[in-house]
Amino acid sequence: MRLQNNIQLDNNKVAKGGYALDIKLSKRGNALIAKFYGELDDHTVEYARQKIENEMIKPAVKNIILDFSNLTFMDSSGIGMIMGRYKKMEKISGKVAIACSNPQIIRLLNISGISSVIPLHPDINSAVKTLRGE
Repeated sequence: MRLQNNIQLDNNKVAKGGYALDIKLSKRGNALIAKFYGELDDHTVEYARQKIENEMIKPAVKNIILDFSNLTFMDSSGIGMIMGRYKKMEKISGKVAIACSNPQIIRLLNISGISSVIPLHPDINSAVKTLRGE
């Protein structure tokens, strides 16, 4: 979703150039769930990093689920953000899972090799079950 003149739309965060990203955070047990809406690219990735890391530092967070089902675009900056969160979780023996039903984003995750490191799931419930060992 690209916006003109840096106008804010539907409470999305708008970065320089009019690129929009919103992230809704919730928790299930010890898993932080980050639902992404909009575009994850070099204009919005710093917002994503900060928002997730502010929650990752809390002791109750052991695992992270990144839900990209409502993401409309991702570039290599998004791939870097994913790997950065993965490495941080790995240091504390945590796990990362990705929930995504968007074929374009799934294709990017497969081509980039992310899917060989972080498990992909069709939805959040499937990701939660895997992180719980079910």
